Amino acid sequence: MVAEDHFVVRVGLSSIINSQPDMVNIAEAGNGLQAVELFEQHLPDVTLMDLRLPGMGGIEALAAILAKWPRARIIMLSSFGGPENVFRAFRAGARAYFLKDVKGRDLVDAIRAVHAGQRPLPPEIASCLAERLPGPELSARETEILRLIANGQTNKQISTRLGISEGTVRVHASNVFAKLGCSDRAQAVAVAFQRGIVCIE
Repeated sequence: MVAEDHFVVRVGLSSIINSQPDMVNIAEAGNGLQAVELFEQHLPDVTLMDLRLPGMGGIEALAAILAKWPRARIIMLSSFGGPENVFRAFRAGARAYFLKDVKGRDLVDAIRAVHAGQRPLPPEIASCLAERLPGPELSARETEILRLIANGQTNKQISTRLGISEGTVRVHASNVFAKLGCSDRAQAVAVAFQRGIVCIE
């Protein structure tokens, strides 16, 4: 099954899969919720899942599928190779992670490997994972605040939006800076984009 919101990319992936003598694409999803529903209907051997899907994101869809079918084999595909994206995908249970510029031959080889129970790891993805693993993990609240900071919101605006005091926002922000090894908001935002914690829409 292919879960990808961009029609041209989805058709391209389907064509590559269907051109193989030992593969057939049995379903195509355009968003995360549809991916979960179609997985339940078709129970594919391997699923290609876009990281960023409308509505329910790729990682959320992956987690929802694995919660019900823990043996599901899901390969994450993305245009974004930031360490945080890679880390979150593997933590959620992805069997492999490939960037969308992957060659067709490498992709079908990866599908066969994942079907056989292997976990192929391209060198560039391994580097991202190695870069991410040593660092402390941000809490859900810290991640939320960092994303609001990246959107240009002040501590006061964040406190109003989240229903917490400005002092609490400052404490969370300080924790974020410490975990990211940053001294100020601008540096933290730069690191957040670099690591994939925050993505450009």
